[in-house]
Amino acid sequence: MTYTSPKAVRGALLAATALLACLVPTPAQADPDPRGADTSDTWLVLGVDQGETRTGTAPGNLLLCDPPQGHPRAADACAELDAVNGRISGIPARDTYCPMVYAPVTAHAHGQWRGQSVEYTETFSNRCAMEARTGSVFALDGPQPS
Repeated sequence: MTYTSPKAVRGALLAATALLACLVPTPAQADPDPRGADTSDTWLVLGVDQGETRTGTAPGNLLLCDPPQGHPRAADACAELDAVNGRISGIPARDTYCPMVYAPVTAHAHGQWRGQSVEYTETFSNRCAMEARTGSVFALDGPQPS
């Protein structure tokens, strides 16, 4: 029977970890955006939860804008966010009629827009009111006619 001390096992694990760290390639530096912003710093994780609080049960959708992808209406959402420098609350409200049905939804976003941190959470009386106020950004159910 062979006996291995815990000290020897720790040393072997430390050596293996150091070897693996040396073998892992480092990611290449992203090319800077010609507009002056680093596009690797532009991403948002978006979600909509049923109810008046953020439950975290809804899956998040990753929105990338250079090029637009990861969202059913990525091109529209990116254009709307570009117009307000990534400030979701700055998107102009659409002139529309929504039913007066109380079915609250909570929209949430976190990430970065052109290197600036984005944190957004707001509860709306229903999905129609949310989309009227936030445009295409939280239209995560699929393509919709404009």
